[in-house]
Amino acid sequence: MASSILNLTTEALAGVRLGDPVSKEAAYSLIRTGDEQLPELLAAALATKRKFKSNLITYSRKVFIPLTNLCRDYCGYCTFRRDPGQPGAHTMTPDEVLGVVRAGEKLGCTEALFSLGDKPELIFPEMRETLRRFGYNSTLKYLEAMCELVLRETSLLPHPNAGLLSAEWIARLAHVSPSMGLMLESTKHLACHDDAPDKVPSKRLHTIEEAGKQNVPFTTGLLIGIGESVEERVDSLIAIRDINERYGHIQEVIIQNFRAKPEIPMRDHPEPSHNDMLRTIAVARLLMPEMNIQAPPNLSLPNYDDFLDAGINDWGGISPLTPDFINPEKPWPHLDQLQCRTEAKGNILRQRLPVYPEFIPALAEREGLLAEKLASATGSTGLAGRDA
Repeated sequence: MASSILNLTTEALAGVRLGDPVSKEAAYSLIRTGDEQLPELLAAALATKRKFKSNLITYSRKVFIPLTNLCRDYCGYCTFRRDPGQPGAHTMTPDEVLGVVRAGEKLGCTEALFSLGDKPELIFPEMRETLRRFGYNSTLKYLEAMCELVLRETSLLPHPNAGLLSAEWIARLAHVSPSMGLMLESTKHLACHDDAPDKVPSKRLHTIEEAGKQNVPFTTGLLIGIGESVEERVDSLIAIRDINERYGHIQEVIIQNFRAKPEIPMRDHPEPSHNDMLRTIAVARLLMPEMNIQAPPNLSLPNYDDFLDAGINDWGGISPLTPDFINPEKPWPHLDQLQCRTEAKGNILRQRLPVYPEFIPALAEREGLLAEKLASATGSTGLAGRDA
C-alpha cells in the first residue's frame, strides 16, 4: 500500500504544471503524500504561491470582539460557547465593544473581528431579555448596530463572523462591513455537529454562495481533524473552489487545525499532525493557485513558520490586545517574532485590512460611511495605510 501511494503521488506531482489547478483525482493522491515525498509536494506548492503572490505575506492587526458566547449549537470541539448562567457566559454591552475597539485603535489595529454564537435568542429567554434591554429583538440586529457603531465612532473596519445568514442579512451587514466570514469546516456531516443545527454543510454552502451573488468579499475555510477523511478535506476545498469560480468573491481560505482541550467532548480525539497541516495547506494551494491561503500561527507553535513552505500567504488576524477567545490557551505570537520568522524565509510581512486589496476598488465605488472609512484606512497598494 505504501508503495502504491508513493507511485500515485509521484505521478500526480509530475502532472502539475506551475500555476494550473490540480484535478480532484490528483489532489486525492497528493493529500496522502508520504513524509518522504512531502518536501516535493511543498516545493510545488511554494513555487505556485510565489508565482501568484511573490514573497508578500500579510496579516491583519485586529481586536477580537466576542459579542456574545451564548449559542444554540453544541459542537463537540468548542470551548467558546456558553449557556446562560455558566461561568464566563457574557454578552458585551455597546460601551464594552467601544472600549475594546478604541484601545485597539491606539495600538494600530484596523480590524474589529466580531465573533458570536449562532442565534442564541431562539432557545434562551435570557438572551431575549438581554437584547430587549439593549433595544433589539435579535442578535443579528444587535450585531448590525455594533458594526455601525464601530464604523461611525472609530477608524477600525468591522469583519463579522455571524453564522448562517439569509440574503437579507448578508445585504444588511454588507452596508456596515467591507467583508464577512463563515467557516465551511467540512462538506461532510460529522458526529461533532450532531447537536449543531447551524453546522449543516448544505446550509453553510448556501450562505457562502449567497454572499457570492451579492459580491461580498468573503472568508471561509476548513477545520481539519474533526472526523473527516483526507479525501473529504479535498472535497471541501473543491466545493469552495467551485463556488469561487462562479462568483469570484472568496477572499481567503483558512486551513485551521483542531486542538483538543480537557473541557470539550472531543478531549480524547486525536489532533491532526503538523505534517497533516502541511499537506492540507499545500493541496489547497495547488487546487486554488491564486487564492489567499491562511493558517493561524498560534495553533501550531513553535513550528508555524513551516506553513510558509507549504504555500500560505497570510497569517490571519493577530491582536496586540485581545486573546483568541476561540482558543484562549493558544496566544498569538508577538508581532516582532512573527515578522522575524517570516522574513527569515525570504518573505516580506505587511499589514492588510480585513478586506484584501483586490476587493477594495469595487467597495470604493459605493457611497456612504463604509466607503469613506475604507478609503481613509487604505494605503496606495491596498494594504493598511500605515503599512502600504
